[in-house]
Amino acid sequence: MTGAAVSETHCGIVFFAGDRAYKLKKPVDLGFLDFSSRELRERACHREVELNRRFAPDVYLGVADVSGPDGRPCDHLVVMRRMPSERRLSALVRDHAPVDDALRGIARILAAWHARAPRGPHISAQGARDALRARWRQSFDQVRPFHGRAIDAARATEIENLALAFLAGREPLFDARITAGHVADGHGDLLATDIFCLDDGPRILDCLEFDDRLRFLDGLDDAAFLAMDLERLGAPDSADRFLDWYVEYAADPAPRSLRHHYIAYRAFVRAKIACLRHAQGDPDAAAEADTLARVALRHLRAGKVRLLMVGGLPGTGKTTLAGALADRLGCALLCSDRVRKELAGLAPSAPAAAPYGTGLYSPEWTRRTYRELAARADRLLRLGETVVLDASCTSAPDRAVFVGLADEAHAELLAFRCETPPDIAAARIRTRPHGPSDADAGIATAMSAHAAPWPEAAPIDTSGPLGKALEQALALLTPAPPRP
Repeated sequence: MTGAAVSETHCGIVFFAGDRAYKLKKPVDLGFLDFSSRELRERACHREVELNRRFAPDVYLGVADVSGPDGRPCDHLVVMRRMPSERRLSALVRDHAPVDDALRGIARILAAWHARAPRGPHISAQGARDALRARWRQSFDQVRPFHGRAIDAARATEIENLALAFLAGREPLFDARITAGHVADGHGDLLATDIFCLDDGPRILDCLEFDDRLRFLDGLDDAAFLAMDLERLGAPDSADRFLDWYVEYAADPAPRSLRHHYIAYRAFVRAKIACLRHAQGDPDAAAEADTLARVALRHLRAGKVRLLMVGGLPGTGKTTLAGALADRLGCALLCSDRVRKELAGLAPSAPAAAPYGTGLYSPEWTRRTYRELAARADRLLRLGETVVLDASCTSAPDRAVFVGLADEAHAELLAFRCETPPDIAAARIRTRPHGPSDADAGIATAMSAHAAPWPEAAPIDTSGPLGKALEQALALLTPAPPRP
């Protein structure tokens, strides 16, 4: 710990001597930060000390002036207590040392800070959908010159398309995050290399100081930065556990899609920085940019908001498969039979049997039921929730409602058509316990006669065990790996 050393980043140089560390800011203007004049660097040094004392008050000691031959200040240094390099979180992760206790402590510290951090309209504005979209677009523009050089062009284009599609349909989600108070003045640059796991608890260093707007962010976005970095270091399970602890301590009910989106955003920001280092001559930066772009793409694919239509005739097992899909994916389930009874003021299991096309099963009631299903699905999709729809979907016009809904909400639509031999379906109808469905064998026969072809739906063989049918459906959901 006491030997002299030097460490360099794209915007600064840190000199280590004895028990002190001295950080010098490079005289650079990178567009997103400007340290080109002495006055700007001095201001940034004082701001860095002020902001980082919120997380590690015993580490940031102050600002020292560097004097030239004439005795006048020519530059400035942030003076810090030197941390033991072997206790860096990044070093521990690379050495496969146990870090769960440290990650739990970091999650608790971060959630506690977010709970009391400054808030206000000017801070909340940076957590809005349009503000995040502007930052994405700025990064896309800055990375575009590096397509085919430091980053694969096709991969970067897919990242851009997926990120913008997610944002296009999710404005209510970001508005809800602001209303719930999740946007605050956070850390903004939570990297494993800047966290030290000491015996008396973690020290979190080097928050973002050069642009307040980039530190005004959703708390989940702040935490996702470290999750991204842990994944980059080859510890995806640790990343998942850290985010789980954070949302637990923060009492944050964010949808999984938002977790994925923020991790992808942070990965792409770091990919951009790697591209800039590549331009400065760093021989390892292009490989790092590629790794980070792969992380971003993987999470954008996993974070797609989807509408999954599970249809079929009575007795084909559509309700069973839809429930199993929702359970496996941890997403919302909307059941037409339950909604139909709810609209009529009935309990789900209350009998309402009627001849085909009459009573609660008349065309008017069915249209009303499907309109309500669409309205509920729309709200959930725009809040970032994937929705599984359990409905027969035997009418082409009814299906068209959901096709249009998915398009407007910028959600991926996948349709599954449950199929099983008629004798198996009839036996299931005879022996199943009474539930929300009132369909009997006669209704099933009538529905089959009137069902419109549904060739765009993927057929799922539901004649065998549920596990096999579930595997078929899940296989169609698995995203392709990032291209090599």
